[in-house]
Amino acid sequence: MDYPDQHHLRAAIGWLELGNPTEANEELDQISPSLRSDPDVLELRWAILASAKKWEACLETGNVLVQLAPDRPTAWKHRSVALHFLKRTQEAYEQMSPAIDKFPQDWVIRYDFACYCAQLGKLEEARAQLQKASELGDAGKVKSMALEDPDLEPLWAEIRAPKKNLGQD
Repeated sequence: MDYPDQHHLRAAIGWLELGNPTEANEELDQISPSLRSDPDVLELRWAILASAKKWEACLETGNVLVQLAPDRPTAWKHRSVALHFLKRTQEAYEQMSPAIDKFPQDWVIRYDFACYCAQLGKLEEARAQLQKASELGDAGKVKSMALEDPDLEPLWAEIRAPKKNLGQD
């Protein structure tokens, strides 16, 4: 991506970081039409849509991302997050499942998958995925996130308990 499109992409990122998704979206709209399906542009578009809680549009963008950039873990995450927020957690679980094997070292995929498992009542699987996320990522951060994530509420008592296998003794 060359100037001025790269400039618009960077400006959009800046606007979104400043909490102004409207300006971010306007910058993305100035990118050449032929580059609007670039995965970097689509990922930023997804983030803008998510900030507005436009989950149907996020799902559409996530589906396109998985088709265009199947080797990006974020594509798989975005699609499943949208499904989950659309109250289609079973589909989020099914769509994220292949990503576990495709990206075995990605702790966020494991973490998100644990959330879907917990919400579907698959608590043993949720425990295993949360444990793996903790091993792959920063165990303290994973535990802290898990204790604030309502999706993992079924496991909160276990996570808080001392000597649990989440990398914290």
